[in-house]
Amino acid sequence: MSLCRGPAGCFGLARIAVIAVIFVMIASGASRAVAAELVMFESTSCTWCEAWHAEVGIIYDKTDEAKVLPLRLVDVDEERPSDLADIGGIIYTPTFIILEDGKETGRIIGYPGEDFFWQMLGEFVKKVEARLANES
Repeated sequence: MSLCRGPAGCFGLARIAVIAVIFVMIASGASRAVAAELVMFESTSCTWCEAWHAEVGIIYDKTDEAKVLPLRLVDVDEERPSDLADIGGIIYTPTFIILEDGKETGRIIGYPGEDFFWQMLGEFVKKVEARLANES
């Protein structure tokens, strides 16, 4: 015996399942927007961007820094996402913007090497963690 009676019945069950998943996400806090993120403005013709991807990007998602500042990549040669329209001064690639609740709170211009990048990012991560701790 089928629970679906025609396409509308199956669609109704699917809709109920989707609503249930959304409810669970909201109840667990999964719907909360990312409080902070690291946005990398890059270009496909940028050799420094390539170096960053080879040295840092390959492991970034597995780091503690990524837990605080998840990475979002934005190609400067494509249309900018609407939530980033107010960010100005992107002249060089890569440019890394630290966003908290949609507002810029830090910036790293260029990629002077892995050690320097991690050191600068570490300072921003400490500040973000301190602000998040104060909100709790």
